[in-house]
Amino acid sequence: MTGTSDDLRAACATDWRRAHEEHPFVVAMGEGTLSLERFQYFMQQDYLFLIDYARVLAIAAAKSPDLAAMGHWASLLDETLNSEMELHRGFCADFGITVEQLEATEPTPATVAYTDHLVRSAYDGDIHELSAALLPCQWGYDEVGRSLAKVLKAPVDSFHARWVAGYNVLEYQELTTWLRMFVDALGETATDRQRSRMLSAFRASTRYEYLFWDAAWNLQRWPVN
Repeated sequence: MTGTSDDLRAACATDWRRAHEEHPFVVAMGEGTLSLERFQYFMQQDYLFLIDYARVLAIAAAKSPDLAAMGHWASLLDETLNSEMELHRGFCADFGITVEQLEATEPTPATVAYTDHLVRSAYDGDIHELSAALLPCQWGYDEVGRSLAKVLKAPVDSFHARWVAGYNVLEYQELTTWLRMFVDALGETATDRQRSRMLSAFRASTRYEYLFWDAAWNLQRWPVN
């Protein structure tokens, strides 16, 4: 018997596969052929994404139904602010990009669209919709980290291997497991309207995951007049 998280993923199977398994950015990362230019672009945009992602996690904690859930959201917030973002700062320092330069990066269309979707889900939606909107990012990077670790062709000291190792860790995987279980529990008592909004939020986030990879792959910029 599957839970709500599995049902959401199954309903978005094509989008999920295209984003987290087939996108050329992900494939190139595993093959160790992803260019440094594309990786730098991605890390800078992802850092900006994580700033708003952290704000959304804080709202999720505030909207939690109980103290236990608040604690788990707080743990996810702490992991994002103090582990995942530090990973980005470390990589960018290696590239000669200072924290000030990193934080001054202009968000590109895909970054703006994805973060606007999450922030809107946080402010306007209930904890059901908000949790479903956040799940594809957490779950997707968990799976990418696990799957690429099994097939990685890059040297262990390459940025490809270091990035994969950053997500293929037990602490990150445990937070993913909790979030899936939390969504499953919410789904058990959700109304039809809540389930519908959960699916819409999950599908949108999965599609934005694809667009986020795609922006980095194509080095997306704003149109210039």
